[in-house]
Amino acid sequence: MINKEEILQAIAGDLERIEEVLQANFSSYVPFINEVSQYILFAGGKRLRPLLMVLSARLCGCQKDTAQTYRLSVLFEYLHAATLLHDDVVDNAKFRRGRKAAHKLWGNQAVILVGDFLYSRAIRIAVEEGNMAILDVISRTTTLMSEGEVLQLINCDNVELSEEEYNEVIFRKTAALISAACEVGAIFAEKASWHRGKMREFGRHLGLAFQITDDLLDYLGVTQETGKEVGNDFKEGKVTLPLIVALERATPADRTRILSLIRDEEPTPQTFQEAVKLIDRYQGFEYTRRRAEQHIAKALEYLSDFPESQTRTLLEGISRYVLVRRH
Repeated sequence: MINKEEILQAIAGDLERIEEVLQANFSSYVPFINEVSQYILFAGGKRLRPLLMVLSARLCGCQKDTAQTYRLSVLFEYLHAATLLHDDVVDNAKFRRGRKAAHKLWGNQAVILVGDFLYSRAIRIAVEEGNMAILDVISRTTTLMSEGEVLQLINCDNVELSEEEYNEVIFRKTAALISAACEVGAIFAEKASWHRGKMREFGRHLGLAFQITDDLLDYLGVTQETGKEVGNDFKEGKVTLPLIVALERATPADRTRILSLIRDEEPTPQTFQEAVKLIDRYQGFEYTRRRAEQHIAKALEYLSDFPESQTRTLLEGISRYVLVRRH
């Protein structure tokens, strides 16, 4: 089994090329757009989405010019960065990747407009590729992502949210873009349709596990490692899987107490820790972790249909790392 250090060593060259293309292709005529875009794009992101597109194309035997592959891949980072800018405005987040959230520096209106620029830049790259199948995936994905933002907003304090409804939110919010990156890699490689379907489903399950783990880290992570405030979802009244499980399983008295804690208009570290203990009492974290593990198991099943190769081993390693990551 490949470990974290081996993964980092294996992807170093790809990440370097992705970084070079990001630097070269996002520039705008408006200097302010460049300033805000640089702030979010080069703040230490993992580049997971463009990396997955590159590796998916390689897994599917892509024979095209590598420069073309990297150029196409960065559209997924632009889409992701745009989503982060919009997310932080909607959530009124204070920090992103260990620094002040962009809207805290430049204001909501300006940051939303820069997010729109990054969306349009991503679409432009897809158009320039001239592949209608890729454009179709990107168009469908941006629609799903927009729906995810709206669903998250209207369900922010919905304590009756079910696990099924939660899955619909996180599919649109996170998994759809990761799934699209993997599917586009297969389309770009011009392989048979079954490759495309396998990579789409691999990415979907990987993305679901990624977001579920993220929601777990919001309760159990460390701010210095995650780069954002631990407990932020709880403070904002967001109902994620650990809370859903606890509310379903709790005694009436404990359910009432959990609800009072999440509805507290001025939560403190003490109230957050009390909520953590109550969620843990009803195995909310254990259940959530198990769900993430199940999605990774499904993702690995889809990869197992491909011949063994260094790229498949690398994708398997990245998938397993999602479960143990700290940020």
